[in-house]
Amino acid sequence: MLHLPLVLPPVALGYLLLVIFGTRAPVGAWLLDHFGIRFVFSWTGAALASGLITFPFQVRAIRSAVESIDPGLRAAAETLGAGWMDRLVNLTLPLALPGIVAGAITAFAASLGEFGAIITFVSNIPGETRTLPLAIYAALQAPGGEIEAARLSALSIILALVGLTLAEFVGRRSRLIGGR
Repeated sequence: MLHLPLVLPPVALGYLLLVIFGTRAPVGAWLLDHFGIRFVFSWTGAALASGLITFPFQVRAIRSAVESIDPGLRAAAETLGAGWMDRLVNLTLPLALPGIVAGAITAFAASLGEFGAIITFVSNIPGETRTLPLAIYAALQAPGGEIEAARLSALSIILALVGLTLAEFVGRRSRLIGGR
């Protein structure tokens, strides 16, 4: 289930979010009535949609980082009397941190390109839910908007390269630290 957003069309996930978190949907109505939280047609909904779409990137990075930890270290810590919480906080999380950070950077960079779930769930409201891909789309829909679309596309390429470079740097650093 955690990896479903990798293969599910983003528009389908956006529709599911609308059905679940819409202001007339059971969960969405309850959140609005009890906590004043509204996801549909708001920036928080755009963040939720982006987060769900890119969540598998984070899960895969964390899983890989945790699985790469030598099980002997955990066994040694347990032998020395460390409980599961102590092992988690003082051993597993610090050793997995570079992978967690690399996954977060990759997921964030991927979320910058999310289009389908966001436009379906929160629409394309300037100043509220308009993301970079939606701004490119809007520019292409306007007469003479090609220059603006090209500028925004160049910005998205730069952001993607920075994000991927940062994630690769953190990933390599974690492999160097783990290889010592």
